[in-house]
Amino acid sequence: MTGILLVLHLAAAGADARSFRGEVVDVHDGDTLTLATDAGQRLRIRLSGIDAPELDQPHGEAARRRLADLALERAALARCIRRDRHGRWLCRVTVAGEDLGLSLLQSGYAWWFRRYAHEQPEATRSRYAAAEAEATRARRGLWQDAVPRPPWLWRREH
Repeated sequence: MTGILLVLHLAAAGADARSFRGEVVDVHDGDTLTLATDAGQRLRIRLSGIDAPELDQPHGEAARRRLADLALERAALARCIRRDRHGRWLCRVTVAGEDLGLSLLQSGYAWWFRRYAHEQPEATRSRYAAAEAEATRARRGLWQDAVPRPPWLWRREH
């Protein structure tokens, strides 16, 4: 019975799974962008596995600029797992083979969003955890602050 429930859960979780190719035409903040797909759609995409500072937070604008530098007006591949409660696609997005979420973690402009780590393959979880740890040790980006405020706590307070 447990095995059947697991299969049903995995099937439901992957029901929305899709891939899209296109050009990044807008960067809203450090973890949200708009992709104009090759099929003519405009998709609002939230990078999965990370949480970048909100625009009103310290380093929020720097995170947005970093994502724009990496992706804006460039061809991208979005591998999406589902939609979030705001209707955005949650995706791992790559530009020229570079994982945007991983790049933001490496540069210190995002937190690895452990709350959703179960949605990531093990290899991705390991890379994301290592990237955040290295950025923290090197005091890159938001890790320059003595105690950076995670965006999930900042959102709760604001």
